Amino acid sequence: MDHGDECFGQEAGFPGPVQWRRSARARRVSLRIDVRSGSVVVTLPPRAGRPAGVALLKTHAAWVRERLAALAPPVVFQAGAEVPVGGAAHVVRIVEDRIGEAWLEPGAILLGGGEDVAARVGALLHEQAMERIAALVARHAAALGLGARRVRLKDTRSRWGSCAPDGTLAFSWRLVMAPGWVLDYVVAHEVAHLGAMNHSPQFWSLVERLTPHRHAAVAWLKESGPGLLRAGQPELRSGGNS
Repeated sequence: MDHGDECFGQEAGFPGPVQWRRSARARRVSLRIDVRSGSVVVTLPPRAGRPAGVALLKTHAAWVRERLAALAPPVVFQAGAEVPVGGAAHVVRIVEDRIGEAWLEPGAILLGGGEDVAARVGALLHEQAMERIAALVARHAAALGLGARRVRLKDTRSRWGSCAPDGTLAFSWRLVMAPGWVLDYVVAHEVAHLGAMNHSPQFWSLVERLTPHRHAAVAWLKESGPGLLRAGQPELRSGGNS
């Protein structure tokens, strides 16, 4: 969707920030919860003014508060933070005498001295995600006698993985923070699409051949997956009226 005139601000009576967006494609005023930023998003069609959005917020105030209160706390990528890797908490620690380096040890994300802690934690997680996902893709594809064209990392809001018609597999880098058996299921799911580009019984049979974690992983992603979207997010900026 093509958004314009986007800004962030506070509205009286709401516990979190409100994102105001104007969309040329919108036919009505709408609102949703942005899990990543912990805000409510109000989308306005071209001819609607902010008062219409405020009215909708007031109508659904209880729902908005309930949804925001239910969000997992954000995980900021900074020294001392506990960041999950493979489902296990890793404390971000600074090692001043190893400038610029970044590596994992049991229970710790270690960074050499320097600035941009958040960016370097994110880069390390991306590196780990690609390494772990590529290994699982290779293993599962070999088990089916198939091959992926390439593997990509993305930062999606809802889909944990996808398989394109050309055989390109894409995954959310945030899966590296989930337990290994959850990652295994998501990768197996997308690799199975290399053999069946649908969700037919044949497809699910391929998934069952590759991983025993289907039902447990689906349940985990439904319950805990939204929390992965809350990791490493910058603070919202306040803005003016749209």
